Amino acid sequence: MNAWLLVYALGAGQGALLALALWQRRHEAAGQGLLAAWIALASLDLAVRALYLADPGPGLLRPYRLVGLFPFLHASAFYLYCRTVVRGDRLRRADLLHLAVFALAVLAWGDLLLLDEAGLADLYRALAAGRIPARAPWLDLAMMAWGLACLLLALRLVWRYRRRLLASASDGDPGALRWLIAMGLSQALIWAIAFGQWLTTLPWLSYRLIYAAVAAWVFLVGYLALVRPQVPHAAGDIDEAAAAGPPAPEPPPAAGHEDPRADAVAARIDALMTQGRVHREPALTIAQLARRSGYPEYLVSAVINRRHGVPFWEFVNRHRIADVCAALADPRDARTVLEIAFAAGFTAKSTFNAAFKRLQGETPAAYRRRCAADPAAATRRPAG
Repeated sequence: MNAWLLVYALGAGQGALLALALWQRRHEAAGQGLLAAWIALASLDLAVRALYLADPGPGLLRPYRLVGLFPFLHASAFYLYCRTVVRGDRLRRADLLHLAVFALAVLAWGDLLLLDEAGLADLYRALAAGRIPARAPWLDLAMMAWGLACLLLALRLVWRYRRRLLASASDGDPGALRWLIAMGLSQALIWAIAFGQWLTTLPWLSYRLIYAAVAAWVFLVGYLALVRPQVPHAAGDIDEAAAAGPPAPEPPPAAGHEDPRADAVAARIDALMTQGRVHREPALTIAQLARRSGYPEYLVSAVINRRHGVPFWEFVNRHRIADVCAALADPRDARTVLEIAFAAGFTAKSTFNAAFKRLQGETPAAYRRRCAADPAAATRRPAG
């Protein structure tokens, strides 16, 4: 059996199953329904190519040429998916522009797609002989440009949102969007292979390798989408900030001086954290903390960064982890680790585990065992 045929067939079958699983879970997270449709589209693309490899001929040429235009849709789907995930947006009427671009590409090949049987036979013989229709290079160039534009816009959106998340959300763990960045990098790899195949004549860099990469992408994206952590959207604070772009820079203090309110702000924040225990509020944002403190958000952020040397999310998580450690070290506390973590303000197991290991150097279970064996260990950081 042709190895490429096997790869495409496996990718198509796995894609169909993943699309069904994601569609059934579409209400669990933003963008799941869109991703299900996207993977189903990739599965259809791979299935047509597998059929064409199994039995090439004029009969399958029309659908084969049609799925060759699907990269226009794949590029659009990635951008729309990223936007939906980080902003929680629904698709809008203006998004029909993406379908219009695909429609224009179909029109560019319209006469080929509508050929009669004799015309299809002639076209198949020309393609088999390596004679590509003259319009193909221009269509490929348009496809590359559109794909690159969508990819860059999507990655820019994710990167800006991640920066805002780290600065303003207590659940803004650095790994919160790592899975989405991995999806973007895999898309970039596929487009890089396509661009290299278009520019060079290296025998191993062929269109078949492109769709082998697509098959691998189906497995990767399906797995990441099923295990992805929930992207925080706290009371609209992060969504509005992401839509507005990066936060405005804070007003600079007088040369060589802190804002005269800095001490009062620091004392107020300390009281809110140690007495008010506001860090236990799930998905706490810096906007919420600023409102509770009575001071401007830029000033609260500046004081946390300057006095504690860490961004907001790390500052809050240190207080949460301190609460967790106290509970884990208490032999009378019979709650599970996750019950303790959620009581401390964490909203996701993955975020909690990452924060605990980063700050304590070991897993929560190991910390609890160590404290049970040596109560004095609760006051010591583990070596390394």
